[in-house]
Amino acid sequence: MNSDEVFRQTLEAMQQDPGVILFTALQWIPQRSSLKRLFTSHPAEYPMGGEKTVEISPGWLGTVIEKKEPFLAPDLEALREVFADSELIQQLGCGAVINVPVLDQKDNVVGVLALLDAEGKYTQRSVETAVGVINAHKALLVEAFAAHPTEAELPEPTEAPAKDTV
Repeated sequence: MNSDEVFRQTLEAMQQDPGVILFTALQWIPQRSSLKRLFTSHPAEYPMGGEKTVEISPGWLGTVIEKKEPFLAPDLEALREVFADSELIQQLGCGAVINVPVLDQKDNVVGVLALLDAEGKYTQRSVETAVGVINAHKALLVEAFAAHPTEAELPEPTEAPAKDTV
């Protein structure tokens, strides 16, 4: 199964419960402290390959990347404190976000799934439901993120083979 299909199946599960308007799968690139968008339900507004760097607040990074815990912003006020693109998020009808880190077998963050819905829609129960969906799809999600190597994981270029001399 290709990575888009894994992310699409995860989106469909999340649409059932806890619900989602906007969904993105973001690969964590530790070399640049950035998140690269690998999948999105809204490609016009959030193009594939786009990156978010330190526009994300240190508190968010501390929770999701360092502590490896889900992040919940249940309303627009909390969302605005963390995301620079809160105006676009609001235009899409969203006012709440859940971000859940995806951890590999060595407990490293390989990616983050972002779920956004209407303000007030998400509670702690919503976070627990989202974590449950991710855990049910965890092996496939880790593979889907691994299918997109980060710069440090790219193979070293090899020298061209030497030409035979006569």
